Amino acid sequence: MKTPNGFKAVTASAARLSLGVTMGLSLGLTIGLTTALATLPSVASAQTQTQTQTQTQADDFDSTRSKIEMAMQGATRTPAETARDEIERRPVETLEFFGLRDNMRVLELVPGAGWYTKILAPTLRGSGKLYVAIGTDTVVERVLDQPGFDEVEVLSLPDGMTLRDLAPLELDVEDLDMVLTFRNLHNMNADSRAHLNNAIFNSLRSGGLYGVIDHTRRHLEADNRENGRRLDPVLVIKEIQDAGFELADFSDLHASVADDLTLEVGHATVTGRTDRFTLLFRKP
Repeated sequence: MKTPNGFKAVTASAARLSLGVTMGLSLGLTIGLTTALATLPSVASAQTQTQTQTQTQADDFDSTRSKIEMAMQGATRTPAETARDEIERRPVETLEFFGLRDNMRVLELVPGAGWYTKILAPTLRGSGKLYVAIGTDTVVERVLDQPGFDEVEVLSLPDGMTLRDLAPLELDVEDLDMVLTFRNLHNMNADSRAHLNNAIFNSLRSGGLYGVIDHTRRHLEADNRENGRRLDPVLVIKEIQDAGFELADFSDLHASVADDLTLEVGHATVTGRTDRFTLLFRKP
């Protein structure tokens, strides 16, 4: 696949700005990343375009917002899940940033125990469609058999393929409006992420959106015992652009000054309060 023009701008500028990004992220501040990315030509133009579209689309999020807020009150959600709404996960703001609308066809990757599935499925029910894929066993067993989740469709991986060791694959769905993944890419090696990003690109319609959140690693930091479940956001941008996507926007919604990026994400002092990058990509 031909490398997008924006790739060269990102890699060259990333090298020049690595010190500034690292200094910003070493303080646990996504503002360091935000400042660096905003100077990149491909990002600046994409962000301007997205901000214009966001202003135009603001009014049509109202019905989707109402459905998200209703889903957040759903009986299937546990007290532990609702406790994370405003302090950590901020689902209304996050899904608005990603551009979710209630009539979209959406794929959630690696749904885990279904924290976001329990919000997305009721929001899309009737007008849109939710698919889930990869790491779906728990959500199938604990969520999808409950009332109101019968329209969710599970997409299966080829036999023998796992999240940590993906081969080239297709997701067996086409013309999606949106693909979302929350804190999952760090569980994959570079080859697996490349295969997944290519499959996501092929599953989306032209103009389709790909939203990513993950735990922040310091820019250019080598692997160590503490950062295995963190990712360098500049690396993530490079990898996803290499699959053909454009970086449309980025947000500091999940920035955290409580995290200096030195500890494992499950450490008692940062768990639930890690600094997380929030990136939005678009298929041309």
